Amino acid sequence: MNVVTTIARILLGLIFIVAGGSDFFVSNPPPVPGPAGAFNDLFFKSHWVLFIGAAQFVLGAFLISNRFVPVALIMLAAFLYNSFAFHITMLPSALFAPIIASVLWLLVAWKYRRLFAPIFAAKPTIPQG
Repeated sequence: MNVVTTIARILLGLIFIVAGGSDFFVSNPPPVPGPAGAFNDLFFKSHWVLFIGAAQFVLGAFLISNRFVPVALIMLAAFLYNSFAFHITMLPSALFAPIIASVLWLLVAWKYRRLFAPIFAAKPTIPQG
């Protein structure tokens, strides 16, 4: 299972490094029809894409370097949620992308499940000190 987790972590890191890094080199994305195109247009014209791309790049680098992996997983969960929301509501033809990334995310997160367990406690115990 360790090998599978490592491969999944590296692949997930590469996906987010490429996705985040490409945002700095694409100034005019190809037009997309419908609401997805309007969203994409605003996303690029407002330069919000650079903020998101930088975060994705850094989180991907955390995964590749095997540093701060739990932090990267928590933050990437938000990106995956937003990716699902976008693809389900505006571009269902590309829904495979967040599905693949989520499967990789789950494979990596499973290794860290004990670290995440306290987050899901209804009344967590706060350590004193």
